[in-house]
Amino acid sequence: MDKYQVLKETFGYTTFRQGQERLVDSTLSGRDVLGIMPTGAGKSICFQVPALLFPGITIVVSPLISLMKDQVSALNAAGIHAAYINSSLTERQFYKAMDFARQGRYKIIYAAPERLMTESFLALAKEVPISMVAVDEAHCISQWGQDFRPSYLKIVDFIQQLPVRPVLAAYTATATKAVKEDILCILGLQNPDVLVTGYDRKNLYFAVEKPKNKREALLEYLRKNPEKSGVIYCNTRKTVEEVHQQLVQAGYPAVRYHAGLSEEEKKQNQEDFIYDAAPIMVATNAFGMGIDKSNVRFVIHYNMPKDIESYYQEAGRAGRDGEPGECILYYSGQDVKTNEFLIEQQVKNEEFGREEQEVIRERNYERLRKMTFYCFTNECLRDYILRYFGEYGGNYCGNCRSCLTEFQDVDVTEEASGILNMVVTSGQRYGIQAVIDAVHGSDSAKVRQFGLQENSYYGVLKDRTIVRLRQILNDLLVKEYLWLTPGDYPVLKLGEKGREFLQEGDRVQVFLKLPKDQEKAENKQKVQKKRAVENVKYPELFEILRQYRYQMAQKAHIPPYIIFSDKTLREMSTYLPVNREEMLEINGVGTNKYEKYGKAFENLIQDFIYNKNIEK
Repeated sequence: MDKYQVLKETFGYTTFRQGQERLVDSTLSGRDVLGIMPTGAGKSICFQVPALLFPGITIVVSPLISLMKDQVSALNAAGIHAAYINSSLTERQFYKAMDFARQGRYKIIYAAPERLMTESFLALAKEVPISMVAVDEAHCISQWGQDFRPSYLKIVDFIQQLPVRPVLAAYTATATKAVKEDILCILGLQNPDVLVTGYDRKNLYFAVEKPKNKREALLEYLRKNPEKSGVIYCNTRKTVEEVHQQLVQAGYPAVRYHAGLSEEEKKQNQEDFIYDAAPIMVATNAFGMGIDKSNVRFVIHYNMPKDIESYYQEAGRAGRDGEPGECILYYSGQDVKTNEFLIEQQVKNEEFGREEQEVIRERNYERLRKMTFYCFTNECLRDYILRYFGEYGGNYCGNCRSCLTEFQDVDVTEEASGILNMVVTSGQRYGIQAVIDAVHGSDSAKVRQFGLQENSYYGVLKDRTIVRLRQILNDLLVKEYLWLTPGDYPVLKLGEKGREFLQEGDRVQVFLKLPKDQEKAENKQKVQKKRAVENVKYPELFEILRQYRYQMAQKAHIPPYIIFSDKTLREMSTYLPVNREEMLEINGVGTNKYEKYGKAFENLIQDFIYNKNIEK
């Protein structure tokens, strides 16, 4: 048999996809290879075809039990004798598999990296001819990869123990320049054929949304797409449980998947999803590796992932058949805090020294920062992802939310100058909210605590809205005029472009890219604020304001409603006005009442925002 016969008779394909044949040929010629190919590009074919043509056994190192089971099941179904060696086997199953391997019954053996250096597996490896070792998910060997697994370092020790060095083939879907160099160096690939087929999946649509209510946004999406199959990724098991329950209660055929479920339930739910018995999967990132379901039409990230690598790999599970797929990310500020917590937990759980832990922590925070910027950029989302992986093309793809929105460039040079100067003159010691409050002229608890009201740039942008200032500051972060330090209390630092801007003075302009209907939307929001508020967003604050109003009324010997009506307090407790302009937009607050009572209520609201760590 030759490669074409194996491809057709075993796998049912008449032609190789982009890059596959070159990697197959290099492997068959005895050359090491590194293939960096996007999810759905057919990486497994690149090492499975040579494995069936080599005289000896191929060992495939794989990180996940579910991935091994799926691929071995698919090979056995195709008539290929394959097995896996991992912790899911009983002692009897393990020894039976080892005996069959010695008898030459298997062409391909999948093994967990932890198994490689065990006495029994090493003994087998020295008894049988091994033609190739294929390393799947090769990015796991790099500390700069999103899924670093120390057990992957055992691969190198294993290779050195073999009587004859086999061909090495490494494959991954996501690898930055640093990760690629790590794979080549740590694995010791000899004269490798390195092929990067490109990260672009033109059939995928990318969007970032910031819904006020994620649950309602998700249900609305599913109502509009009733026949589609998709994956909904959540950051935590708790969120998976909550979202899954909501979908089931709403009548959607959804299943769940996370590490806290029994193996039986995970297996059943995975099968129900793959076979469309339940076309919607709600899962943590524990789900998806090696799942070859071609008709996934959407991947929704209910929470922002911790890095671009994870996001692109998970989003890439949509549209594996080449048909259109939608990749939508629901962002909220809380997602950042959740990911920071997960980063700290991950570092604590790894068996590293203090210096190594610090390096890993800083690396993870930097990747989280880049992921957060993705959620705020108004530039082409696809281009942002591709540039992250070192690919450069046009800045317009025509198939992402940014490219399909009509934008206008708004000159924000004055605002940028105010923000950057505030950061510098305050010693680059404060976070986002403190800087925004200061340039806005807010009398907030943070401003008073840090003494920022004494800064010469205090209040220079008091006529701009908090929303607009936050947009501009986020854009300055994305464009690297500023950067945030990692850790629990991030502070703003001046970036290289920020220094250049301040040195150049008025000769440099800064533009903010905004949707053309942004101004209309902001005006509409102001009109809506004039309407009565039926439901209070922060009932606890409403009680604080009501009690204060009562005490004030008692001292003044007037009815409480004379000060402000309940309707007015409800609006304050929903929209959180913290300055004169915002307070005057509230129903029932006129100039006279503001001068008489407004400042006291502002201070209460500012303290509430600070104590509850609310982002406006």
